[in-house]
Amino acid sequence: MITSQRMAAIDANAEALGVPRKQLMESSGNAIARVVRQLADPGDAVAVVCGRGNNGGDALVAARFLERYEMTVHLLGRPETITTEITRENWEAIVAAELDATVVRDSRTFDPGEPDLVVDAILGTGVTGALREPERSVVDHLGDLDAPILSVDVPTGIDPDTGDRLGGGDGIAIDADHVVTFHDRKPGLESLDAAVTVADIGIPRAAELFTGPGDLLQLDRRPDSHKGENGEVLVVGGGPYTGAPTLAASAALRAGADLVRVACPDLVAREVQAFSPDLIVRPFPGETLSPVHVDRIGELAADHDAVVFGPGLGDAEATLEAVHAFLDQFEGRAVIDADALEVVPDVDTDATLVCTPHQGELRGMGGPGADDWETRADLVSEFAAELGHVLLVKGQYDVVTDGENVRINRTGNPGMTVGGTGDVLAGAVGALLSVLPPFEAGAVGAFANGRAGDSAYDDAGNGLVATDLIDRLPEALRTDE
Repeated sequence: MITSQRMAAIDANAEALGVPRKQLMESSGNAIARVVRQLADPGDAVAVVCGRGNNGGDALVAARFLERYEMTVHLLGRPETITTEITRENWEAIVAAELDATVVRDSRTFDPGEPDLVVDAILGTGVTGALREPERSVVDHLGDLDAPILSVDVPTGIDPDTGDRLGGGDGIAIDADHVVTFHDRKPGLESLDAAVTVADIGIPRAAELFTGPGDLLQLDRRPDSHKGENGEVLVVGGGPYTGAPTLAASAALRAGADLVRVACPDLVAREVQAFSPDLIVRPFPGETLSPVHVDRIGELAADHDAVVFGPGLGDAEATLEAVHAFLDQFEGRAVIDADALEVVPDVDTDATLVCTPHQGELRGMGGPGADDWETRADLVSEFAAELGHVLLVKGQYDVVTDGENVRINRTGNPGMTVGGTGDVLAGAVGALLSVLPPFEAGAVGAFANGRAGDSAYDDAGNGLVATDLIDRLPEALRTDE
């Protein structure tokens, strides 16, 4: 089972792995044609009704393989408004082959005749809102036909993730008899009274298992959003160290958080503030975090979308007691890093945690060790299930898991063994945790942090330092889609 958003990410990751969308469209079209052959006899009338996106492009490919049928192709909308290059190429191939193709500029001219089978490829996944014209009238017309309908990926007008009609109860949708969907079932198909065929179109397992540029597609910011709506992050750290909390806080800003505040001891507050005017410092008395500060930290944390807890705190006994006390009462979202990690297995917390240990810190938490990444992924997944928290275990191959799902990150390089890159990662994940589900925040954060490190390595080689990653995070989080 796979959501439409995750499917879009996998498509993009497959392309990054060298499997172009055009190739996937060819495979999808072949899959549609195979199902048509199962449902219709040679010589039957088949009406292929296409939208102007990739869903329509899949069906245009199928039409090339269906010349044994009395086939008509109906493109809804002007060809010059086709939304993707590969769909445009397949439309031009239909025209060049002189197949029976009609452009429907006005729904009143739509006439599929009396087909024995209709292929619905009007709208696929990624569509929101009620249908508009000409799609609405065309769908209404198809509903009046006696012919069975085969929908491509999802029936037009149906939300692929919920099975509800787009636009609510008054929305109009195709009442499909059959659906051919790709790679995996979509959740919304479960509630439909339709036969579903899941077609393997050659997407490699790596596109789903390994992080890639497609994972960045879920990062979206509304044009009308306002300050604070895209994440407010509190970094709790410092005392023995000043660099770690400032690196984490600066990374959170560069990873998209609107506001970042640093709660740190008075002893280092001035140095942290001097690092950047973009940081807001909330000092607490003393030289290190201790239990007397927990109530104040809890009050601050309650006003933030996510907390990054641990960078530079140190491992003094009183500090670890404070970490335990904080987690015992905290119910929000937090990234736990550095010395604070060893407390996690011993505390029963209602907080939602993303823990970011390296292999040594994982063993300190009671977790497993393994040399090869595949074995490590299995073992770490089991440990995450026991903990009840997301783990992002850093290494040559980062393992991200919530105990059920696993994603592996391969970005990064040996130059990133320098101190501070883990603090940058923690801050970036904190910003992402403000706007994404915890597992996704860990996966996207690992990918972007490693991508920023790879960019820095191109310039500085093994001489890169952690601050080199921070300014590269915005580009590392950018997608070309």
